[in-house]
This record gives sequence, C-alpha cells and structure tokens, in this order.
Amino acid sequence: MGQLLKGKVALITGASRGIGRAIAIELGKAGALIAINYLKDDIGAKKTSEVLSNNNIYHKIYKGDVKDFNFVNQMMDSVEKDFGRLDILVNNAGISKIGLLIDMTEEDFNEVMDTNFRSVFNCSNLAVKKMLKNNGGSIINISSIWGKVGASCEVLYSASKGAVDSFTKALGKELAPSNIRVNGIAPGVIDTAMNNIFSEEDKKQLENDIPMIRFGLAEEIGNTVVFLASEKASYITAQILNVDGGYL
Repeated sequence: MGQLLKGKVALITGASRGIGRAIAIELGKAGALIAINYLKDDIGAKKTSEVLSNNNIYHKIYKGDVKDFNFVNQMMDSVEKDFGRLDILVNNAGISKIGLLIDMTEEDFNEVMDTNFRSVFNCSNLAVKKMLKNNGGSIINISSIWGKVGASCEVLYSASKGAVDSFTKALGKELAPSNIRVNGIAPGVIDTAMNNIFSEEDKKQLENDIPMIRFGLAEEIGNTVVFLASEKASYITAQILNVDGGYL
C-alpha cells in the first residue's frame, strides 16, 4: 500500500489481537501513526506493540473501556495531545455471545450492545469533534455480514451490528459536507482465534460454503481499512463493504 497514509494519525479500538491488530499493522505500514486501544488483554497489546515496533511504526497504547464515555473523552484528548491530531478512527472493539435468545439475560444484552454499538457512538461522537478541527477525516466501523442477514444463535450480535450499519450510513450522510467520510466493513468468516470454537470438521464444512473456499485473513480486512481511509476512496461514504469471499 506504500505510504498512502503518511503522517495521518489513526486510532483503532480493540487492537490487542485478531482483526484489530492486523488493522493497526496495515495502517502503520501505509504510513499512519498508530494509537492502540484495548480493554483487558495486556499480553496481546504488548504483542501488537512489538510487531509495530519491529516494523518501525510509531505508536502509543491507551488501555480502557470504550463503553465508558468519560474514558473515551479522556482518550481522545490524550491522542490529540500526544499526536497533535486525529485523522482516522477504526471502531473495531466487539464481542459475541452464542446461544439461544431465550437463554440470554439482560446483562448479556447490555454487554453486547454496549461493547458493539455504544462504543461506536462514544468514539465517533468525540472523534468527529477532533476531525472538524482538521477539516476532514475518516471513520471506519467494523461490522459483520450477520448485521445484514442475521445469524441463528447470534441474535444480539446480529442486532448490534445491524445498528452499526444504520449508524454508519446515517452518519456518513450527515458528515459528508464536512469532508468526514464514514464507512463500514462487514467481514465474513475470518481466520482468527475466535473461530477456535469450531472443530476442524466444522471449519472444513464452513469453508465449502464460501465461494472462495477459504476463510479470510485478518490482514485482508486491514488492507480494506487502508483503502477506505485513504484518498483512493475519496468519493466513498455511507457504505458497508462486504469482505467475505462471496459468502453473501
């Protein structure tokens, strides 16, 4: 991707592992300065930091809960103080709870919706105020194909991602006159540790349901983020881009 994002400052939530880590790495390789956010996984965050350091990517780490508006406010101020600006926000933090809806509790509902959707509101609301100072920016929300079509036994997750999709489309239209683009990425089945719940037989069967006959790679999501964040995508906003190997 060369230096498409040279000098840009990017904040990625949930960047201690998996897709979030890959996004941070690919944005850094494209020239961006990286702000990493994570909640609990100290070991994972350290690993992300090590990979960035090994690639000579300047970065800082911000540990805290993006469900908490006050923390996000403090984090945004810290990013602005440490880097001087904020150009790119990637809302990646998310969780899923697998099971029947009748077995889900109010606590499950709150945790999934707050982690997957409230965090997007918190970070976007405060990031936009920083981006307006720079006369532009890019917000990229990591959604899911299940936000479009729903997944059995992942009702809360699907609903939260559906909310993210609608939020993305509406905010993209709202901010277009301010030169702030807002887009979403809906990954299909990506080869991360989250899929370790499946047996090898289940994985093989799932692969056979995907037209490209393989799981996606986390760096393929990262590369898509780089594209959407760059001037190569300057006329794209309020869109949800499927990256799913043709699954949907």
